[in-house]
Amino acid sequence: MTQHLATAAADAPTTGTDTGWWRDAVIYQVYPRSFADGNGDGMGDLVGIRGRLPYLKELGVDAVWLSPFYASPQADAGYDVADYRAIDPMFGSLLDADALIREAHDLGLRIIVDLVPNHSSDQHEWFQRALREGPGSPLRERYHFRPGKGEDGELPPNDWESIFGGPAWTRVEDGEWYLHLFAPEQPDFNWDHPAVRDEFRSILRFWLDMGVDGFRVDVAHGLVKAPGLPDIGAHDQLKLLGNDVMPFFDQDGVHEVYRSWRQILAEYDGQRVLVAEAWTPTVERTANYVRPDEMHQAFNFQYLGTHWDAAELRAVIDASLEAMRPVGAPTTWVLSNHDVTRHATRFANPAGLGTQLRTAGDRELGLRRARAATLLMLALPGSAYVYQGEELGLPDVTDLPDEVRQDPSFFRASGQDGYRDGCRVPIPWTAEGSSYGFGSGGSWLPQPATWGALSVEAQTGDPGSTLELYRSALAVRRERPELGAGEAVEWLEAPEGVLSFRRDGFVCTANTTGRAISVPLPGRYLLSNEDVRIVDDTAEVPADTTVWWAV
Repeated sequence: MTQHLATAAADAPTTGTDTGWWRDAVIYQVYPRSFADGNGDGMGDLVGIRGRLPYLKELGVDAVWLSPFYASPQADAGYDVADYRAIDPMFGSLLDADALIREAHDLGLRIIVDLVPNHSSDQHEWFQRALREGPGSPLRERYHFRPGKGEDGELPPNDWESIFGGPAWTRVEDGEWYLHLFAPEQPDFNWDHPAVRDEFRSILRFWLDMGVDGFRVDVAHGLVKAPGLPDIGAHDQLKLLGNDVMPFFDQDGVHEVYRSWRQILAEYDGQRVLVAEAWTPTVERTANYVRPDEMHQAFNFQYLGTHWDAAELRAVIDASLEAMRPVGAPTTWVLSNHDVTRHATRFANPAGLGTQLRTAGDRELGLRRARAATLLMLALPGSAYVYQGEELGLPDVTDLPDEVRQDPSFFRASGQDGYRDGCRVPIPWTAEGSSYGFGSGGSWLPQPATWGALSVEAQTGDPGSTLELYRSALAVRRERPELGAGEAVEWLEAPEGVLSFRRDGFVCTANTTGRAISVPLPGRYLLSNEDVRIVDDTAEVPADTTVWWAV
């Protein structure tokens, strides 16, 4: 089986062996528990995903990235892994994973899986043994166990705070403390320990042998901590390139890890890839993760956080392309994912980034801007990521009752805002039904009553729908090689609030203002998110509209 699956990955289609398929790929993120439920238990699973692969093929994406499906107590929706070589029963089995990978490859889709190397679950065999064996156990050296400060060790070893709020340390019964940058159920590995490095090299090979085409590396910037785990308040090197660098993030030692991983991937056929989730202070620091001997891609979070504003967007686009050019890596573009407010809601605030849809006007504005932002993103050189449901124009669900929320950060007094559940509500497939086609047994988070009108069924065949806009845009992108490829744009003169750039016989015009703008006709009309009026040699581009032209 191993040999067959490795061959399946090698035989999956490429966009060119010289450039690498990932350089201009459109990659679709599946959040397994919220995509499709195959067994009717209210939770999405691998069988459900497999059944919807033809939909993704028809949508026009090149690869599918699966968020964690490993054995886990689900303290953080699977990002607390108890066994990296097993599938959690709520999602299926290794046989289901095998079938999914095979069928995806048969359809010409690649599969990227999440890897969570910064921390494990507190139910992981190593951590459980470390607790049982007590202070001095060799297993404790694979995590960060420390004595506390104070007369009786009653204070945490340092002043680090958890990303989810509160101290980044938890005390165990024998008096020692362990480090967790996220939830207490997610103890951080000690990446200075050779056993940790050996284990993850083995895990990589396990999934590569299963046939996966790559890994999205969770918290890629967090594995290595500053020597001695210094207090932030006492740390004397918080400034790097003029930006704050915390002693537990973006340490230079992580790059040795990824160089060793790159060597492992090079042993396999089929152009396997590494993708970094690396939150760094600058795009220049992000570029360090995609040097030629490290990862292949890194998420562009600076772009994700940019307002719908022409000047801001141009600055981030220029900085992103410029940062990646010296290392020869493609830039990535992303607007939404499972950790942030969906961009159809973020863009609803006329002043910029917002988190609430207060009126129907907000909903209309946010959706129009989201559609325009998608066309802009898909016109840029590099690889684009699409989060499940954004092709339906889904907003965040902002009115979930407290009693149904499951995001661990929601239950903490500080840290993240705790509203990630809003972007994780199961997506709608049909216009009617108890869970709008998600599954026969309801859904693990309640869906709004309006979900049916936004479903795949309701939007399919409607030329004005967001789904058909995505299908059209991805079809044009696939037909025109100048879209996605390359490493630069040629900016054209444009009115204030309008972006206009040329790329090898193609022009993109994005009007980020709240009013219609007249521009000289740059070429033959291809596609837009709103109707464009063309009179003689002039095009009237509506407010919050992006247009593609062939020249």
